[in-house]
Amino acid sequence: MSLIKKTITGLSWSFFDNFSKLSINFFIGIVLARLLSPFEFGLIGMATILIAISNSFIDSGFSTALLNKKNCTQIDFDTVFYFNLLSGSVFYLILFFSAELVSEFFNESQLKSIIQILGIGLIINSLTIVQRTKLIKRIDFKLQAKISVISSIGSGIIGIWMAFNDYGVWSLVFKTILDYSITSGLLWSWSKWKPRFNFSVQSFKEMRSFAYKLLLYDLIETIYNNIYLLIIGKYFSAVELGYYTRADRFKNLPSQDITGIVRKVSYPVLASIQDDIPRLRIAFQNLIKSTMLVTFFLMFMMFAIAESLTILLIGQKWLPSVIYLQLLCFVGMFYPLQALNLNIISIQSRGDLLIKLQFFNKLFAIPFIILGIFFGIKMMIIGMIIHSFISYCLNSFSSGKLIGYPIIHQIKDISPAFFISLIVGLISYLIGFILPIPYAWKILTQISIGALIFIIFQEEKKTKEYLFIKNLIIDKIKGKEQKSDYF
Repeated sequence: MSLIKKTITGLSWSFFDNFSKLSINFFIGIVLARLLSPFEFGLIGMATILIAISNSFIDSGFSTALLNKKNCTQIDFDTVFYFNLLSGSVFYLILFFSAELVSEFFNESQLKSIIQILGIGLIINSLTIVQRTKLIKRIDFKLQAKISVISSIGSGIIGIWMAFNDYGVWSLVFKTILDYSITSGLLWSWSKWKPRFNFSVQSFKEMRSFAYKLLLYDLIETIYNNIYLLIIGKYFSAVELGYYTRADRFKNLPSQDITGIVRKVSYPVLASIQDDIPRLRIAFQNLIKSTMLVTFFLMFMMFAIAESLTILLIGQKWLPSVIYLQLLCFVGMFYPLQALNLNIISIQSRGDLLIKLQFFNKLFAIPFIILGIFFGIKMMIIGMIIHSFISYCLNSFSSGKLIGYPIIHQIKDISPAFFISLIVGLISYLIGFILPIPYAWKILTQISIGALIFIIFQEEKKTKEYLFIKNLIIDKIKGKEQKSDYF
């Protein structure tokens, strides 16, 4: 299969997978947010910190090591599987016995039992890391799409039923565990790969030389991403953390979630041409331009409709989260740029450079975190915006040196998409500010006018990235195969 066909097929199924899962979870999240309070979402946010850090240790960079290794054997997969399973069991025990200390730290007695139950998900997830990796390596997202839809619907129904019956925070806990369980069960049932009783010390050492660098990178990234939850939970309250996590969830939809689709598909594709630098550079340049064309537009539109969207979907009780969401939109704009540039560094097997970048990037965040402790959450998010820009500059400068794509060229390539999206966002915001109509009609008007202006401009300019996305959508609707030299 050609590179373009593999990319388009992978993007299509990955988009379906993520869009379906996100749409279902988004709807379920709205229902749960109406039934539950910010306090209960805040409690889950506190527990999420330890779960996320533990998952980094459980994987330890071995899934990416398998993706980077060109000729993986059954022994390689078996070795990683048993390492993941052992790590998952060990970290569950650590969480189980440290849960009381965590609850005392946050001064929330319920956290102990929440963490002890949620921690079971570590073992469940460790059983399926290799299966997921094999599917990603083959750029095969069809099976994952089916499993995602089934697990999201099944766990969501149970979560909503529990919330209706006044189970409170436990509706969120058991929804999460059930999602893990259904996903794991279906992957084991439908995936062709099954582990054998093999463990190779040689294979482990070979992959560890690359994986440990990624572990340090991922660990620093995970701690940084969750440090804000810890700070808000410790120095403010579970309610404020609930407002923040809901705003962050809305922001992630057009930022991290879409980037996740692109990263998941593009990594194995770009890795397959890692030695052909000119081709890699062109493919990455086109990837950045098309991704940011969509991201900038979506993030500015999210800023414009933030208040109406929040009140319409989850109610007036979540109104304090609106300002957090609007500020986080600017953080979200930089996420794809940071992530995709780091992908290039990883593809070039520069784990040492990844760790250095992570260390310095996160070092710059410390003053802004301290600022937030003393001056509030809004000031903390403003610091996140500044820090995100600094991180992007460092990441793109480093990746640019590896493939000959300087940061100044990258900024030049994405600037047109940024400015037209800014204009569209401001117009849409003013429309929402001026029109005294119901929230649903206001959102529909803002999105329609904003999209129309954006499309008219792009049709006039006919940029390569816009035409690629447009033709991709049209061809998929008509059931045609995409023919392009875009990648």
